[in-house]
Amino acid sequence: MISNAELIARRNRTIGPYSPLFYDEPLQFVSGSGVWLTEASGERFLDGYNNVPHVGHANPRVVRALAEQAGTLNIHTRYLNERVVAYSEQLLATFPARLDRVLYGNSGSEANELAIRIARQLTGARGMLVSDYSYHGTTITLAELTTGLRTREPLAPHVRAIRVPDLDRDPRPEPEVLAAALAEIDTAIAELADAGHGLAASLFDPLFSTEGMARVPEGYVAGLVERVRRAGGLVIADEVQSGFGRTGSHFWGHEWAGMDPDLVTLGKPMGNGHPMSAVVTSAAVLDEFGPRNEFFNTFAGNPVSAAVGAAVLDEMAAAELMPRAAKLGAVARTRFDALADRYEFVRAAKGTGMFLGLEFARDGRPAPDLAKRVVEAMKTRRVLISRIGRDESVLKVRPPLAFGADELPILLDALDESLAEAERV
Repeated sequence: MISNAELIARRNRTIGPYSPLFYDEPLQFVSGSGVWLTEASGERFLDGYNNVPHVGHANPRVVRALAEQAGTLNIHTRYLNERVVAYSEQLLATFPARLDRVLYGNSGSEANELAIRIARQLTGARGMLVSDYSYHGTTITLAELTTGLRTREPLAPHVRAIRVPDLDRDPRPEPEVLAAALAEIDTAIAELADAGHGLAASLFDPLFSTEGMARVPEGYVAGLVERVRRAGGLVIADEVQSGFGRTGSHFWGHEWAGMDPDLVTLGKPMGNGHPMSAVVTSAAVLDEFGPRNEFFNTFAGNPVSAAVGAAVLDEMAAAELMPRAAKLGAVARTRFDALADRYEFVRAAKGTGMFLGLEFARDGRPAPDLAKRVVEAMKTRRVLISRIGRDESVLKVRPPLAFGADELPILLDALDESLAEAERV
């Protein structure tokens, strides 16, 4: 077995030392199956974090589809291929009827970049509205509107970052929180207009995941959408974390949130680890963009990717993963609520379906040290989770949807024990 120290040294000499690693002592995984990962030491870890292997690590249906199609044909979209069209039909059938066209890419970054490009062309504006703690990708365009990660690029002058309200953090009455949050949107849009940028689009994750799963006031999302449209902008829903049945109640996060987007961007879970992404939109939008742009991507929308994407959707249906997320998510949320009541340093339980968290605070102030301590304590119990939010004080529990009734008690008991350990320190 290669030691972690040796592998890190080799990694630093090739990839470099700037790509982050999880945990004080990084983990070196060598295989995965379902919701379990095997470390180089031979120890198994329960995956309560990764949404990329949406239907499970090394899912047999997905692996078989990939191998069979790769052994038959892989070609780009300048040739006709029925498998690509069939998958497009299958994918679009999961969306509201008006979202009936799809453009493919290879990553969530590509999808968000393309969505912004479309919005700029259709509106004639450049202005963007994002949250003040968010991440949507790695391109230059996206780096200039990133607020949730460190980037050398400053926030671009045509971008306005707004604070997404969170009723778990804001002590004011809900109507007052809503009014102030909507007023901030009005101010941002007015500033973009006054500066000559106009408003091309808003770009938000419907679950406000990076922001820490903010519990927004009733009417906030509808108010945001209405204001963006009134200003002539388009609404982009980033479903890379929120989509594919994760909420349990809806296939897409924008449906759960009531976001009603013009463009929807997809990524990671789409291919269960195979690099795939997409922009889903309407015929009306595509008919404006398409005739003016010969859009082509060599690797996007190829038959192998289509076979993989179809296998993910087939597995979701066959294993009833969305209903499972609803059922297990409800059980887990009840336990999370009980933990929030039991431990004084837990400010609130967060999330829905199989995307849950706990927010930590001491004396009314965020407690990222406690969140880190619990994440590390879970690791010692061989369960993987992480943390999110502007203060990194919110636990992030977002497992593959293949997570089952046998695994849930393992995670919940480990979490209870880890919280009790944190309380004693």
